Amino acid sequence: MNVMATENRPVGGMSERRRTRLRLEISREAARLFWKQGVAATSGDQIADAVGLSTRTIWRHFRSKEACAEPIVMQGVVTLMSVLHSWPKDRSLEDHLAGELVRLQYETRPVDLADEMLAMKMIRLADTEPALRTAWLMACDQTEQQMRVIIGDRLGRPAGDLEVRLHAAATAAVVRVLDEQIGVAFLAGAGVGTGADSTELTEVKAAAVRFAHAIRMATGGAVGDPIA
Repeated sequence: MNVMATENRPVGGMSERRRTRLRLEISREAARLFWKQGVAATSGDQIADAVGLSTRTIWRHFRSKEACAEPIVMQGVVTLMSVLHSWPKDRSLEDHLAGELVRLQYETRPVDLADEMLAMKMIRLADTEPALRTAWLMACDQTEQQMRVIIGDRLGRPAGDLEVRLHAAATAAVVRVLDEQIGVAFLAGAGVGTGADSTELTEVKAAAVRFAHAIRMATGGAVGDPIA
């Protein structure tokens, strides 16, 4: 018997990868319903019907109907976090963000883009829906946890170091505020790049520089410069 494979398989026989995919699929349909008809008007039964599952299965994966939004809400920060995790020490934050986000603009699959659009909608709804606000703040907390590791490694300090934690909290706040602002602008029709023409790529570069400058300001200049 492959003990390791058994240990990586949760109770019920479903692999962690499959469980993650299923949770995201449920989250997509819940988010679409929340945006179309409102959270209060959406039931667990409706979410189950939209995914083609039993309501009991929905409750096995989520503690409430509002919690179904959590995986898609996390998609609102997953791209930025993946870029920050790959930030070379010898490159400035501005250069890295601009280069990587432009590259991803060309490579983004339609399904990933659709998830990010849904995430923007849920973040926007979070202004008036306390339960969805909780999901968004949980995503921001995960961002802060990841930033502790990224910043700690960059500064050569433990992730639990007080200064590292303060910088991580400040960076997570920047991500939260700017993502909320970007979402509002997009849903108001101001336009967030969805293709790869020159205008949209210019917008992506400008957004990258904006994030980088805001992180520099929030961390007092401690995060952003290349490290020799």
